[in-house]
Amino acid sequence: MKTLQIYTSDYCLEHRPGPSHPESPERLTAVRRALRAPEFKGIPWKDAPLGTHEQLLLVHTPEFVDRVERIRPKSGYVPLDGGDTVMSPGTWNAVMACVGAACAGVDDVVKGEVKRIFCATRPCGHHAEPDRAMGFCVFNQAAIAAAYAIDTHKVPKVAIVDIDVHHGNGTQDAFYYKPNIFYGSCHQSPFYPGTGAKYETGIDNNIVNVLLSRGCNSATFRSRMEAEMLQALRRFKPSLLIISAGFDSHQKDPLGGLNFTDDDFYWITKELVKIADEFGEGKVVSILEGGYSLDGLATGSAAHVRALMEE
Repeated sequence: MKTLQIYTSDYCLEHRPGPSHPESPERLTAVRRALRAPEFKGIPWKDAPLGTHEQLLLVHTPEFVDRVERIRPKSGYVPLDGGDTVMSPGTWNAVMACVGAACAGVDDVVKGEVKRIFCATRPCGHHAEPDRAMGFCVFNQAAIAAAYAIDTHKVPKVAIVDIDVHHGNGTQDAFYYKPNIFYGSCHQSPFYPGTGAKYETGIDNNIVNVLLSRGCNSATFRSRMEAEMLQALRRFKPSLLIISAGFDSHQKDPLGGLNFTDDDFYWITKELVKIADEFGEGKVVSILEGGYSLDGLATGSAAHVRALMEE
């Protein structure tokens, strides 16, 4: 069995929310360039299929999906929220490739074709709620992947761990009352979007939020994650692990305020892989979320993939 496979799509370069928008196509270009380094030479790459309406409806409401498809522009831009989340002519195929990559990744790991998947796709998705887009996110591909694993493959317990600097309000909202799905987020607080409080624990303690103060360093991050997140994840015993892999917690990021290093991304990835190996036969699907320093995004994602590719 192969250890790691990467899904990506050129469609994801065609989502263009504007010349000054932080969620630019250059983000994905930087990640893909970093993952073409000689050390990653043996990792196979696959073109992501486009997702389906049926997959979208596992998390999102029909009204929301229909609206997004109906208003997609043939030219120019269409805002989906107050201006942060913008559609261009290439956005629909880009977000459908994000969904397709995530679900194809689930197919591959559940069928035993590969142990781990990294989805090098954009835009990010974890802020997208069942009935609205927000925070640069149109559809929530990590949430869809979790729901797809349960609906299509009957995976009994799925965990999503979110290491983006922002709380994934959309993912939490989708699964707050579903005890067979664990959502854990470590995020800067107070910060956008203002959700992810400690007391938000889900219907069966299936939600874990680790709040990190601005300036949080490696030692604090690692001790808090071990004490609060990783222990809860071990108690949950996931059959499949999905990672919302955001790199805007990197110390170089212009939007975030945390001080994570490349070594921190490597460390947390290795810890998550250990738990997946223990309870889920190693099944991991990692999905790119935020990260707005091109340098920090490139080196952080390389450290993450380095940990994923190791046995």
